[in-house]
Amino acid sequence: MQTLKHIPRSIWALGFVSLLMDTSSELIHSLLPVFMLTTLGISVFAIGLIEGAAESTALIVKVFSGMLSDYWGKRKPLAVLGYGLGALSKPLFALAGSAGWILSARLIDRVGKGIRGAPRDALVADITPPELRGAAFGLRQSLDTVGAFLGPLLAIGFMLLWANDFRSVFWIACVPAFLCVALLIFGVQEPEQPQGAVRANPISRANLMRLSPAYWWVVGIGAIFTLARFSEAFLVLRVQQGGLGLAWTPLVLIAMNLIYAACAYPFGKLADSVRHTTLLAWGVVLLIAADALLAYSNHGVGVWAGIGLWGLHMAMTQGLLAAMVADTAPNNLRGTAYGFFNLMSGISMLLASGLAGLLWDQWGASVTFLAGIVFSTVALGLLLLRPRNSLS
Repeated sequence: MQTLKHIPRSIWALGFVSLLMDTSSELIHSLLPVFMLTTLGISVFAIGLIEGAAESTALIVKVFSGMLSDYWGKRKPLAVLGYGLGALSKPLFALAGSAGWILSARLIDRVGKGIRGAPRDALVADITPPELRGAAFGLRQSLDTVGAFLGPLLAIGFMLLWANDFRSVFWIACVPAFLCVALLIFGVQEPEQPQGAVRANPISRANLMRLSPAYWWVVGIGAIFTLARFSEAFLVLRVQQGGLGLAWTPLVLIAMNLIYAACAYPFGKLADSVRHTTLLAWGVVLLIAADALLAYSNHGVGVWAGIGLWGLHMAMTQGLLAAMVADTAPNNLRGTAYGFFNLMSGISMLLASGLAGLLWDQWGASVTFLAGIVFSTVALGLLLLRPRNSLS
């Protein structure tokens, strides 16, 4: 608890900004796969492509926003723009009548996420002392994930209250989104840049050469890891396939994110005192176990245990990877470093979700999760082969 007291106030504010936006987003996204499948009649393969395109767009845009934040020397204005676009996208989901509308809304939402992501992560690193960095990323991730299970919980309540009226629930999601933007504007203070600081082109050859082999290894392992961890939309579809009622499908994200939120800060704090590669390897082992359970069952104890392990592996790895990027990149290139990391992860997410949807349509859900095991095993092998003294 002493560590929590030392985390800067702006980190707490950024955490609650994330909480509000995730509450809004997950009110929609916990219902969106089923809405697309049952109301709009979109195929699982198309759902996979929409999800992959949306998530990869967010990650790819981060490379440009990260570079701009380094060159400009300011992070907060880009974060405000990104969260603002996310808020403006929310009404489009309620108005959607076709796959095109959904794709447009998802892309606007994810472009906003991409714009804010790298500057926000760099801002966390800028504000926080190095010895508290893992804890700070873990705290922000925990608060973010509180929203990720609060949103689905509210979705269940409103779906039961309004007799499965998807569109009314989507309108409700607009409220926390706009509150989030107000909190960011008035509650987060960006640290002053040192006077006389020279800002060069972050993608010049000289600056890119300052990104170490250890950093590029983190980028590579993150990309392979993302191939194994396709969109959580497939978890929702797996349980819906097992017969769970429409109003109750958000339980999937509630269960996953409850575990994620509870464990992200403790694992983030642990990352400040143990070898990062060891902790990351255990996270991959958990993902393999989750995929095995989800391949085996779409109902009962097996599927819910798989969802729980999925949330646990997210808690163990997502904040950790962000801290690993911060630890291996120069201070004035952090935005660029997060950008390149997310560029490669974005390409992997597009491939992973498209492949997952194709496998699901052609050979069934079990093959989708078995493919996740294959990619996870490759990532684990690379982690185990990494020399012990080459990265913390």
